[in-house]
Amino acid sequence: MSGHHCHDEHEHGHEHGHDHADGEHDHSDDITPALQFSLYQYINFDEVVAFNETDEGSGRAICKKTWAERMAEEPELASDADEQLLMDIPFTGQVKLHSILLRTSDSDSAPKTLKVFINRGGIDFSAAEDGEGTQTFELSRTNEVQELPVRRARFSAVRRLALFFPDNFGDGDEDVTRIEYLGFRGEWMQLGRAPANILYEAAANPSDHKVKGTNVNQMGSGVGR
Repeated sequence: MSGHHCHDEHEHGHEHGHDHADGEHDHSDDITPALQFSLYQYINFDEVVAFNETDEGSGRAICKKTWAERMAEEPELASDADEQLLMDIPFTGQVKLHSILLRTSDSDSAPKTLKVFINRGGIDFSAAEDGEGTQTFELSRTNEVQELPVRRARFSAVRRLALFFPDNFGDGDEDVTRIEYLGFRGEWMQLGRAPANILYEAAANPSDHKVKGTNVNQMGSGVGR
């Protein structure tokens, strides 16, 4: 039972001697938590749009980067006419958003502010600038991934997000805003159904798990069928 000191039982024995030898380069500890609540597979990529992007489709491309690709410099979303960027990101169902993951750079082209709107289709720059967002973040100037926790009570029934980046750290001297990675963490809920964690809690005993996903609108009504 000497292996209990290793926190990651799945990797113990497979990479023995490596995961502790150089902790700075071992990403097993940070990939697992990010993937546990990743909403990556629930983004409706076909309908992701970025307005004022230099290269068409680059907004969609940074959303398509996986967590493992988060430090890659390309593809990159860069603003075109001025420093402002506006993104419309729909999900395939309803999500409870926990946080937004963002990687930019330690430069003047890093966005300084992020204003987030929920369930606002067709929003334009004027409406984004004048409207009060669901939540506004002051961003850091760093090339590390920033995790921006949202006020969960406000983000409990999200079908789409509008992300407005009104400025950057150039304070008017830098016309191009650049973003390298964008991701989301939370819980996905199939429309009209209860979230998975409630289903597990509603199960009276392990034998109930065989009916998980049936008649979930009526909590527990499928048990025993």
